[in-house]
Amino acid sequence: MSKQLERIKELVELRTKARLGGGEKAIAKQHEKGKYTARERIAMLLDEGSFEEMDMFVTHRCTNFGQEKKSFLGDGVVTGSGTIDGRLVYVFAQDFTVFGGSLSETMAQKICKVMDMAMKMGAPCIGINDSGGARIQEGINALAGYAEIFQRNILASGVVPQISGIFGPCAGGAVYSPALTDFTLMMEGTSYMFLTGPAVVKTVTGEDVTQEQLGGASVHSTKSGVTHFTAQTEEEGLALIRELLSYIPQNNQEEAPLVECTDPIDRVEDALNEIIPDNPNKAYDMYEVIGAIVDNGKFLEVQKDYATNIIIGFARFNGQSVGIVANQPCRYAGVLDCNASRKGARFVRFCDAFNIPIVSLVDVPGFLPGTGQEYNAVILHGAKLLYAYGEATVPKVTVTLRKSYGGSHIVMSCKQLRGDINYAWPSAEIAVMGGSGAVAVLYAKEAKEKENPAEYLAEKEAEYTKLFANPYNAAKYGYIDDVIEPRNTRFRIIRALAQLQTKKLTNPSKKHGNIPL
Repeated sequence: MSKQLERIKELVELRTKARLGGGEKAIAKQHEKGKYTARERIAMLLDEGSFEEMDMFVTHRCTNFGQEKKSFLGDGVVTGSGTIDGRLVYVFAQDFTVFGGSLSETMAQKICKVMDMAMKMGAPCIGINDSGGARIQEGINALAGYAEIFQRNILASGVVPQISGIFGPCAGGAVYSPALTDFTLMMEGTSYMFLTGPAVVKTVTGEDVTQEQLGGASVHSTKSGVTHFTAQTEEEGLALIRELLSYIPQNNQEEAPLVECTDPIDRVEDALNEIIPDNPNKAYDMYEVIGAIVDNGKFLEVQKDYATNIIIGFARFNGQSVGIVANQPCRYAGVLDCNASRKGARFVRFCDAFNIPIVSLVDVPGFLPGTGQEYNAVILHGAKLLYAYGEATVPKVTVTLRKSYGGSHIVMSCKQLRGDINYAWPSAEIAVMGGSGAVAVLYAKEAKEKENPAEYLAEKEAEYTKLFANPYNAAKYGYIDDVIEPRNTRFRIIRALAQLQTKKLTNPSKKHGNIPL
């Protein structure tokens, strides 16, 4: 055999060895837990045969604690590029079969390299996390590696989409990278995220808590809002990442992909004419409205189990990707609170960063009152939503379906926050507050002097309601551009978006604003 063939044989053998990560035993152990390996995950995520691996032969350089005797090709992370639906993406997947996926200095360098490439090429970066944290043997070098990754997350924010899949443990400092990315997905039952684990919690606070109770997918999808999506199987999770990317552009200089629309743009939905109950205190389901107006009823909801009084997610109108923000009258009457405001604000800012138009469906009676909200800074959280809408320069179409009262009217993309096209249904009520509250303030003194105060207040409430429980007062001032028939909502939104395609609006020149955090 010639020297050249010998070298080629050696290369093939090394590649085979590298692809085994921590070895067959470790792979079998990973499979026993119901988890796939890093390479299997990448193969499921990307278009078949599109993966181009980088840094397959990298090994760690640590000589402490006998580490020099243990070395694996690739050093615990698989990195490279590939395509999803033919579009370029960069990806890194931590390999739990090598040192429990723990982060070393060289592993961080591999991750930073693909992040730098994603920025240079203007392509999304997807990270699949499955790691025991920093490699303790490497001390400060591992911590420096994390910081290098976080710095890149920060610089890439708003430039290229960043998506984190949590497919196993993610604890300590490691949680900050997913927190800095645009979207996080967790696996139900097999993934967790927390800054300090159950043992430390027990020592410091005396609380007895399991990993799942402290930072499982159910906790972060319902209580904290840390994760945007959850999935029961890894196949489902990876398919969800692919679907999410279909709504998003490659970078902040591009538009989201246009999809051929098979749903008639002038489709009329007669059911919408009767969806608003006669009783203003009765709820209806906003999902029915969304399903009726978007292309083929298809809606990819984000954070669906968190702050359910507001709905956010992606849909299409005439094949164009949009972000939808909608109050949900079925949950707490659709009021805004701390969590709903945060949830809505971050989504609006994501859409604005990546040129995705925003459609707002409004039915909001106000902000949730009480000490719980005030002590948790509902003022600041509400201001986030206000700031996000006011800062956004993408096309903004707002439809007011029913209630739009007081401060909550303002923060839900009103005309003065540069809403481009503001429609209202005939059932819209746009006022400082509801009738009963308003007359209690306006006519309290006069009522006391009347023979029958209750009757007098009822009469005045009817007057107030007649004046404000309709959209025409706001339309009179041009704050509403048109009052539309509910069944035509789809067509009118599509028309508005078509009109706004050439919109140009820039904010004043500055380093950056100071959003109320």
